[in-house]
Amino acid sequence: QVHLVESGGGLVQPGGSLALSCAASGSIASINVMGWYRQAPGKQREFVADVRSGISTNYADSVKERFTISRDNAMNTVNLQMSSLKVDDTAVYYCYVVGHYLSMQRFESWGQGTQVTVSS
Repeated sequence: QVHLVESGGGLVQPGGSLALSCAASGSIASINVMGWYRQAPGKQREFVADVRSGISTNYADSVKERFTISRDNAMNTVNLQMSSLKVDDTAVYYCYVVGHYLSMQRFESWGQGTQVTVSS
């Protein structure tokens, strides 16, 4: 079983910055994808950003140039640095991890979510 611990959500004013972090632990042999999704009230969950194979990064168009994702491969953590935040960025942010257990079975795991509120 994989356990994800998210941290860093909170309240910030428009134009401000906030950083999210997610740490994965458990019987993990390898991680292929670490990333973030978000879900605003009344909307579907949407992709924000991810890191694949520990190297390549992908971003939703709505957050490009404002958010930066990074991964610490040794610690199995992924960070999301968010800047120039907008009211529309308000959502619950979920960490997402895809990898393989020590048994070589594939897993896909979601965090509990952390609230990000952008408001004046």
